[in-house]
Amino acid sequence: MLATPGKLPPAAQDARWAYETKQDGQRAVVYLPGDGSVRLRARSGEDITGAYPELEPLGGALGGTPAVLDGEVLALDEQGRADFQLLQGRMGLAHAPARAARRAARVPVHLVLFDVMFLERPQLTVPYVRRRTRLEELGLTGAHWSTPAAVVGHGAEALRATREHGLEGLVCKRLDSVYQPGVRSRAWVKIRNLRSEDVIVGGWLPGKGRLTGQPGAVLVGQRAGGRLRYVGGVGTGWSEAERAELAALLRADATDVCPFDPVPPVTGAHWVRPRLVGEVSYSTRTRSGLLRQPSWLRLRADLTPEESAADFPGEPY
Repeated sequence: MLATPGKLPPAAQDARWAYETKQDGQRAVVYLPGDGSVRLRARSGEDITGAYPELEPLGGALGGTPAVLDGEVLALDEQGRADFQLLQGRMGLAHAPARAARRAARVPVHLVLFDVMFLERPQLTVPYVRRRTRLEELGLTGAHWSTPAAVVGHGAEALRATREHGLEGLVCKRLDSVYQPGVRSRAWVKIRNLRSEDVIVGGWLPGKGRLTGQPGAVLVGQRAGGRLRYVGGVGTGWSEAERAELAALLRADATDVCPFDPVPPVTGAHWVRPRLVGEVSYSTRTRSGLLRQPSWLRLRADLTPEESAADFPGEPY
């Protein structure tokens, strides 16, 4: 079951919803047949059990009780927050057990469980509030897995807490909702915490199809130590009018010299003199300072590159 992007429920309906922390990891369905084994499948249906050997003991956690659970595999940073970049080094190793074991020793994962789809019998038509109670009663807490609490009501406070602690966001779940496998349901609403910063445009990538001849993405950077460091490509967030305006400005500033130092590993880029400042939103940064899931907000015609406040925070990619 998938969540629909949205906003907090109206205050008058707040008590009809539960709120869970939105996690930045790999979604997994966990199969516990009751024979001491465990199997994990990704959203694609791929068997990913072998990638996470530290989760094998979960197979015996419920004894002979068969269950199918829903959760998310995380890799945690030093502050205990989910770090998708750390997790990427663990993904894709389902068929490489030796490598998976070595990675597990260096970067162990943690499985958070948030729903139950089968517990001795199917639970799909059972309301969320009862499924959640049954899940919590299982007491699934271990070195590499847990069942974080959900909060009923107090949605605004829960969302504010995720922002204050630098977490990815919030998932709102209607208490009376049934579990709909494969459905992106409005009974589950996800709210992503986004940050915004000023960036300097240093290039662009041509669009394709109906966008041929126009920018499909702009390449942006931030200042550090007198250099313009590349922080990523932004390909969403414009209206057609804004894209056309930006295209004209980019053509006027065309140059053969890449303004980024070091030159980013981007194929097919058109460079421009770094005169334009824009504001972008993004979810988080990689360890090297690149923006994750950036989206264009607006052109900052009121700012010069020298007045742009944001500084590159990471190491060169």
